[in-house]
Amino acid sequence: MTALRHDVAHLGHAELFTPTPEQSLSFFVDVLGLTETGRAGDSVYLRTWDDYEQFSLKLTARDQAGLGVTAVRAASQDALERTVKHLEGTGLGEGWTDGEPGIGPTYAFRDPDGHPMRLYWESEWYQPPPELAPALKNQAQAYPGRGISVRRLDHVNYLAADVTETTDFIISQLGARATEQIMLDSGVISARWLHFASKSYDLVYTEDWTGRRGRLHHLAFATDTREDILRGADICLDHGVFIETGPHKHAIQQTFFLYVYEPGGNRIELCNPVARLIFAPDWETVTWTEAERAKGQAWGLKTIGSFHTHGTPPVEPGEPVKPGEPGEPVT
Repeated sequence: MTALRHDVAHLGHAELFTPTPEQSLSFFVDVLGLTETGRAGDSVYLRTWDDYEQFSLKLTARDQAGLGVTAVRAASQDALERTVKHLEGTGLGEGWTDGEPGIGPTYAFRDPDGHPMRLYWESEWYQPPPELAPALKNQAQAYPGRGISVRRLDHVNYLAADVTETTDFIISQLGARATEQIMLDSGVISARWLHFASKSYDLVYTEDWTGRRGRLHHLAFATDTREDILRGADICLDHGVFIETGPHKHAIQQTFFLYVYEPGGNRIELCNPVARLIFAPDWETVTWTEAERAKGQAWGLKTIGSFHTHGTPPVEPGEPVKPGEPGEPVT
């Protein structure tokens, strides 16, 4: 058993790269229902309605789709300094930056797979303009009533060449804990779900069959209800958004889900894992075998092949992809 250290409070925000910035912006605003809060250079800052911080997503124009920075918030200034001290000894620390709008001093580092990450403590809470002010003072922003109206940024699912090495780093350096994992018959850990607090997972690492490093499997946004996902499928259909698979229910983490591609090519998950909270301080990691995963989802259709192969940045045509399908995919 690995106990939670509580030095990291939660996932703060993520950055997505897109080669189609205007179309991607329309997707996140009109289809997902995010609210624009600012712009800087080639980036637009967007927020979900239940996020207390300034923004949830940084959307940046690039030649290729993919994941930029993932930022996590420390639990205190002491926790920030303590964690940075450890990170500096790993050889993966990159030093302090000025941070994003509304965020104070930020420490930059990379995980062993090469994904850029940031750690910060100081955060300016969002103050909505009059037209976005909620009726209830314990809510950050009025419900937008636009598109799917996702509630929060829920998790990031990375692709990694070595899941064990990378997740062991997140566990040892950031104090995360593995709630569930997949172990293949060979003994290789092909996926791990990590959390920092009571929510059952914040970061997920999945084996990249191509052997590449630093790629994204998907970025996930939580809806208020499961019915929002069903309605979300209709909204995506009306807006010409490609639906990859779902709605179905995962066995792992019991998440109700829908996977779509935003116009830039990044996979986006709409999920409703709200009921899955872990309060046990002595939680033991649930390990799923290859045979158990081969049984498929909890219910719903069998997952299509692209779920195993599509990631961003995309693999160029002609580049080799690892053959075979080790059972059902991860969440």
